[in-house]
Amino acid sequence: MKTHDLRSRFGFRCTPFTREISVDQRLSLPLFDEPLASLRRVIDQRLSAALIAPAGTGKTTLLRALRAQLPQARYRVHYVKVTGLSKRDMCREIATAVGAEPAGSYPNLVRRIQEHFAAVADTDGLRPLLLIDEGHDLRPDVLAMLRLLTNFEMDSRLVVSILLAGQVGLRTLLRRDDLEDIARRLAHYAVLRPLSRAETQRYIEHRCTIAGASTVPFDDPAHDAIYEIGRGNLRATDRLGLKALELAHDQSASVVSANHLAEARQVLWP
Repeated sequence: MKTHDLRSRFGFRCTPFTREISVDQRLSLPLFDEPLASLRRVIDQRLSAALIAPAGTGKTTLLRALRAQLPQARYRVHYVKVTGLSKRDMCREIATAVGAEPAGSYPNLVRRIQEHFAAVADTDGLRPLLLIDEGHDLRPDVLAMLRLLTNFEMDSRLVVSILLAGQVGLRTLLRRDDLEDIARRLAHYAVLRPLSRAETQRYIEHRCTIAGASTVPFDDPAHDAIYEIGRGNLRATDRLGLKALELAHDQSASVVSANHLAEARQVLWP
């Protein structure tokens, strides 16, 4: 089955339900817009925050949207995606991301990163923002170390904002007694959830529309089925939607039915 044949059958200009969607094409829903506005407000105040989101609920999309909203003339945004690194290795990752020398001992790395942030603020007149993704994989001692990166002039000056983003395990991590100090430094906790049934239908319609379809090639039972199977998870919805379209095309159907969704589930998650 050729992709352009699928697009032709259903009237798409491009393949729908892929990751290749620009920030300005995202679906505007209170589910996303309210956390986005809250995080933007915190960053504008030069404070730090956390974004808690189950896997597949749009965390990365929200981070991309936040980054796009921050004027380059005012902000310097750095992105780090973490694993279970040691404090020194995490500092090396951050140093590389911000453009500081990623070598030396742990104390020297911390000092070098702080000096870089201070230079960005004082010399360039920009506000540094450090986005740390997959924060649920942070080791507790590494998470505690982030307090040092935000401590300037005996903790009397706001220089860098940190946004911790991760799955629900990040919330559990921040509730540890030994991490109380870092948790209290976070001025806001934004949360994402799966889509509701109505939101899922709007999402499917939106993804079909921005892909160029004049009509949405999913019948009403198919909308119900994609929600019942995917439970409002964006990643699951995308995979189900595209696979069901492929199956409908292979069967020369003009619309996706609930049966195609059931087949897609069997193919994707046997």
